[in-house]
Amino acid sequence: MKAKLLLLAVLMPILGFAQRTDKFKQLDQEWPTPGKFRTAAGAPGPDYYQQKADYDIDITLHEAEHKISGSETITYTNNSPDMLEYLWLQLDQNVRSLTSDSRKIGQEQMSDKMSFNQVENMMKAFDGGFNIHQVQDGNGKNLDYHIVKTMMRVNLPMPLKPGGVYKLKIKWDYKIQNRAEFGGRNGYEHFAKDSNDLFTISMFFPRMCVYNEVYGWQNKQFLGRGEFTLPFGDYTVSLTVPADHIVAATGELQNASSLLTSAERKRFEQAKNSDEPVLIVTQDEAVAKEKTRAKGNRTWKYKATNVRDFAFASSRKFIWDAQGVKFGNRTVMAMSYYPKEGNPLWGQYSTRIVAHTVKTYSKYTFDYPYPVAISVHTNNIGMEYPMICFNGGRPEEDGTYSERTKYGMLTVIIHEVGHNYFPMIINSDERQWTWMDEGLNSFLQYLTEQEWDKNYPSRRGPAYKIVDYMSSDPNTIMPIMTNSESLIQFGNNAYGKPATALNILRETILGRENFDYAFKMYAQRWMFKHPEPSDFFRTMEDASGVDLDWFWRGWFYSTDYCDIALNKVTWFKAKSGNPDIDIPEDAREADKDREVFVGDMLNRADTVNKTIVEQNPAARDFYTDPSRFEANDLDRIEYKEFLGSLDSNEKALLNANWNFYELELKMLGGLVMPVILEFEFSDGTKKKEYIPAEIWRFGDSVVHKVFWFEKEVARVSLDPNLETADVNRNNNYWPPRIEPTRFELFKQRQRRGEHGNPMQRDRKAKSLNK
Repeated sequence: MKAKLLLLAVLMPILGFAQRTDKFKQLDQEWPTPGKFRTAAGAPGPDYYQQKADYDIDITLHEAEHKISGSETITYTNNSPDMLEYLWLQLDQNVRSLTSDSRKIGQEQMSDKMSFNQVENMMKAFDGGFNIHQVQDGNGKNLDYHIVKTMMRVNLPMPLKPGGVYKLKIKWDYKIQNRAEFGGRNGYEHFAKDSNDLFTISMFFPRMCVYNEVYGWQNKQFLGRGEFTLPFGDYTVSLTVPADHIVAATGELQNASSLLTSAERKRFEQAKNSDEPVLIVTQDEAVAKEKTRAKGNRTWKYKATNVRDFAFASSRKFIWDAQGVKFGNRTVMAMSYYPKEGNPLWGQYSTRIVAHTVKTYSKYTFDYPYPVAISVHTNNIGMEYPMICFNGGRPEEDGTYSERTKYGMLTVIIHEVGHNYFPMIINSDERQWTWMDEGLNSFLQYLTEQEWDKNYPSRRGPAYKIVDYMSSDPNTIMPIMTNSESLIQFGNNAYGKPATALNILRETILGRENFDYAFKMYAQRWMFKHPEPSDFFRTMEDASGVDLDWFWRGWFYSTDYCDIALNKVTWFKAKSGNPDIDIPEDAREADKDREVFVGDMLNRADTVNKTIVEQNPAARDFYTDPSRFEANDLDRIEYKEFLGSLDSNEKALLNANWNFYELELKMLGGLVMPVILEFEFSDGTKKKEYIPAEIWRFGDSVVHKVFWFEKEVARVSLDPNLETADVNRNNNYWPPRIEPTRFELFKQRQRRGEHGNPMQRDRKAKSLNK
């Protein structure tokens, strides 16, 4: 029977092993096979190609009608090895059509009591889709085209051969929505007090879709969340706007001499060599324009090279400031455009944080290649385009602002300016993979925030800030590798979790130097190209020299969370072998650790009623004799023989008095992570031990690890510096301790600085002292 039991003890783990999930399995099946277009190292292959789309655009902004009308000539170059029978364009503005899919699939709910505003908001609609008036070839001949929701197919009379070039001429118009009423990435903000509008315009022209070896034509409809997938090209754009408007746009202004006053041009030249913002258009000058309406229009002409998109902003309300940022012998102009309602925050911070952002991102990727980086202020927005972004963050009318408003503004500017790198230059497919731009950008945003201020209240990046999401309802969590339109908890999934994962890679898995080298390699390999997720994963592994498939699988392909428990700590000390020391010590330890049954305790305390063994010597033998726990001469002879059998190394080990600690660790969550331990010794000193994640490589849920020290250990902490996003810290300590959940007692509306605007409170307090 014993042999069978032993056989079972051997077989059961073997049978169980086949059931285990291999969290270290390579991702070859999930990733596309490398080849001549994209290599196994994550780099563009020898036959990598990408299409080019050049645009010559004429736009008129009709301020009174809130309308855009435009015409464009697209020069499309087929760099692929394929014959193209048709061309696909994006009509993303059609998301504003009354018949758009995004409107149809939006979900609403009714309740027994609803306000007028709730019902009106549910029923209101804005017809802002494209009206296409003309599609022709370069010779002015009408072309057959077919609109499919937010896309348009142009049927070519003859297939476009590899290396061929084709011209399209398109005319269109559409209505611009009021963003306060209908939201969106573009539109206008109306200022009722001075009856002026501020226009932030994007997605305003039919744009070419991406064609590549991965998907063919990008044909996923725009539903409003998964953003844009666009080819690079050169842009020449003429923007006709009211004559008193100031325009900010992608690219460089070509006709400044005919648009700007001599004073404005002089200030602009001064700004090029200034490391502080210089006002090009002052607040007084902007306010004066608000009160009048110039007649007629003026045309602002811009050129932009090697960009994937174009956007602009236009208003007579704009204050404009700028400063130069040096990259070698180049000067990049960091600039901000904002209405007076943005001051004092925008005048103090916007351009400074733009300059800081391009310098910091450049350190981790490549020198910012474009000539300008622009931040435009309009309320309640954060949206990015090449060289220009639209950002919220507005103080109160009295000029005060809360800490939340200040850092919200700084954060959104860093984030949106940072998007120049991801995806405007490292041009990933936003329509498929939001995390490739939002996640990577949020990671660098965190580094940029911390280099601005070590006390910056960053929302995303550190591991502990993602714990609530990782431990939330499993039905609301999806893998990062989920299409943009299907994500639940969009911000946590596409921004927070990938940013956290990269921060853990940098701080804990790879180390800063190795991570930074690999990350910069990815950025420089795919600068002005179209990477896929596998290109990022492969480059990070290839350049760092570390197999990270287990990390990508856990963080990007699963919804597992980290919960590693410090189940048990057992302390061992080597016995001396000396019976005069060990035998009494064993007896003391046995007696000290024994839990006493209440009956035994009462019986021993009973000195009146004697037991038979106590009364009758005939009932006693060797096993009832207390002296059997004492050392005898035979024990001493055996000890002497034992010492004689030891060599010098064994004697040294015996006499070293080491303390051995066996730790039992259990993986309660499914996310494989390193084991990081801190030992605190009885003298107050500490030592940190790092065990790589590969300790879990055999699929065990429980592992054991022995550590030995000359000092005695007083406490052991698991993940002491909050590096692994462990969702339950109550099982991370020996001796066990419970992490308190803190709560605060307060009287509503009496908490200093927590409600309202502390700056207003401070201003009021100072006024009382006058």
